[in-house]
Amino acid sequence: MSAEPTGGRFSLREWAAAVAVSLLTATAVVSPFFFLGTASGHDIAFHMASWLDAAGQWKQGIPLPRWAEWANFGYGEPRFVFYPPLSWLLGALLGKIVPWNAVAAVFWVFVETFSGVAMYALLRRCVASRPGALLGAACFAANPYALLIVYARSDFAELLAMAFYPLLFLGVFRICGYLGESGTAPGFAEVVGLAVPFCAVWLANAPAAVIATYGTAFLLVLAAIAGRSFRPVGWGGTGMLVGFALASFYLIPAIYEQRWVQIAGALAGGLRPAENFLYARTSDAEHDAFNRVASNMAVVLLAWVGVMAVAVYCTIRTRKDVLRKGALLASGALASAVLLLMLPLSYAVWSYLPELRFVQFPWRWMSVLAVFAALSTAAMARGKWNWVLAVAAAILTVGCGRYLVKHTWWDTEDMPTLQAAIASGEGFEGTDEYDPLGDDRSELPQKRLRAWPVSRGKHSDEKPDVQIFTDVWTAEQRVLRVHAASPARLAMRLLDYPAWRATVDGRAAAIERAPGTAQMIVEVPAGESRIELRFIRTGDRTLGGWISALTACGTLAFLVLRRRREARGAGNA
Repeated sequence: MSAEPTGGRFSLREWAAAVAVSLLTATAVVSPFFFLGTASGHDIAFHMASWLDAAGQWKQGIPLPRWAEWANFGYGEPRFVFYPPLSWLLGALLGKIVPWNAVAAVFWVFVETFSGVAMYALLRRCVASRPGALLGAACFAANPYALLIVYARSDFAELLAMAFYPLLFLGVFRICGYLGESGTAPGFAEVVGLAVPFCAVWLANAPAAVIATYGTAFLLVLAAIAGRSFRPVGWGGTGMLVGFALASFYLIPAIYEQRWVQIAGALAGGLRPAENFLYARTSDAEHDAFNRVASNMAVVLLAWVGVMAVAVYCTIRTRKDVLRKGALLASGALASAVLLLMLPLSYAVWSYLPELRFVQFPWRWMSVLAVFAALSTAAMARGKWNWVLAVAAAILTVGCGRYLVKHTWWDTEDMPTLQAAIASGEGFEGTDEYDPLGDDRSELPQKRLRAWPVSRGKHSDEKPDVQIFTDVWTAEQRVLRVHAASPARLAMRLLDYPAWRATVDGRAAAIERAPGTAQMIVEVPAGESRIELRFIRTGDRTLGGWISALTACGTLAFLVLRRRREARGAGNA
């Protein structure tokens, strides 16, 4: 008879096997990189630039950057306020360990390995077969959507967020009572077990976090209805709130400061849900070509999920160890909802549910399907089916991989080009949605000077006699000494943003803007002056930081006290 699913205590050998299988799978996924170069997907320049900028700011003594110094060709942008920190911090860290040209491949291997191990942790609590759990872990690490991200999209942050999904599902299943580990009601430990991966997803990628939030809420409500109890919603909702609180140092500034940027740029042409349903057609042939590739991957994943769901349903009648009670029904219901969200008939849902439109691409919900595909595959892997499913999964993965390798661009110059642009002081392109309000970044003067005098009239021939010396020039502080024969106006290679403060000779100075842009202009009197520009910690950042710190300390203290209480109880017994 097959062993029952474990309650969570795995041997070192078992963990080593999970790591080895996941690492081998991840290495196989990136193997084309060894021969073809780096897969240059849609978002690769954005992420590589973020890694380089963050690593450069570490050298300046800024551990958690907020202002991207080299964006907008050196004028900067508040990219790091809005883009979740885990992926660019990890990329910057890897850049300190391995050559920059290898960071992309190492990033993929690390994240794919972690995702496989995380899936194994979930599967060993849901299915009885250890070989089946290893197979499911490998399937998740190399699922069609992961391959689409690695080869065609280069969205490092989304794959990192997706790697936490198995742990998030594990937390949800524990609160819903699907694992039946002890037969007792959930408690604060289960709340933390949901809150931590939920927080991690939000700190990795915002669209994936929106998906995780709605998916988690769906499962909790479904469990409450099925069990006729408010308990899953109560405990699960508490876990989500704790997760939000832990991530507040990022979330509160990102939400509050949206009023300071052109955040609607995230939904520019080609990025709206209505233009990215399965096989949607637009006037942009290049966009439609990629949407067909993504849609094909979604169909493959949907077919995989459908076949496995039917097989598990037919088998569960005769085998009680196929899946823990309730997990199949809940996952199947969520997979059905995901299918609907990929089709145009769900347009109203995308239009009215809060923040759902910022997911942008309905096929992004494949990340949830990948979890259920691995779960159902592992549930079926037993006896001869281990080998049958392993071979089928390998054929499917290789087929998807070959298809995607032929439908992407391979390059080795992305990283060296960005490195050269930063080293020369040229910088890199900015992002529409992070551009400060009132700015048209296409109109910014393409100068590499840090500051220069400008006349008041647009067509004036006035050329002030000004000498400018740089004392400090970092991402968050600029100090200039100015010698002016008469009062002058200095244009800075910097965009005005509410977090920037200017002083002239120690006194607060007004910041003007150049016509048509948010380029910063500061007036100085005749004679010698000292200009200081500083990126301050605004109130929203302070509030978010305190909420996160207090929540983390309170949660840790509660868990420590709980463990000590349990230890004393065991000792007295």
